[in-house]
Amino acid sequence: MNYQQIISLQKEYGYDYYQSIINSGDGWKLQGSVGRHLMSLLDCGACMLPTKSTTDYYGNYIPSRNELKPGTKGTYQNCKSFWSKVETSEIYLEHEENCV
Repeated sequence: MNYQQIISLQKEYGYDYYQSIINSGDGWKLQGSVGRHLMSLLDCGACMLPTKSTTDYYGNYIPSRNELKPGTKGTYQNCKSFWSKVETSEIYLEHEENCV
């Protein structure tokens, strides 16, 4: 499983929008329920943090995925693990639903 395969699977299952607003930083400037949903997607591994840090609406620091311990929420490794499980049917997804 590589980065491009993850991006392709995110698009196939409807998670590409969420990944794009995480990457741009815009997701952290929207209402709280959106930010909580994005955090659940980072936690389960459906999405990952970008390679550049950002701040939220209140100025709180949001680290890049490279600043985190490998395999923890928001990292590439966590995302890779999640999508590998989707591919092997250990995790079943129908469409863009919360994976928590």
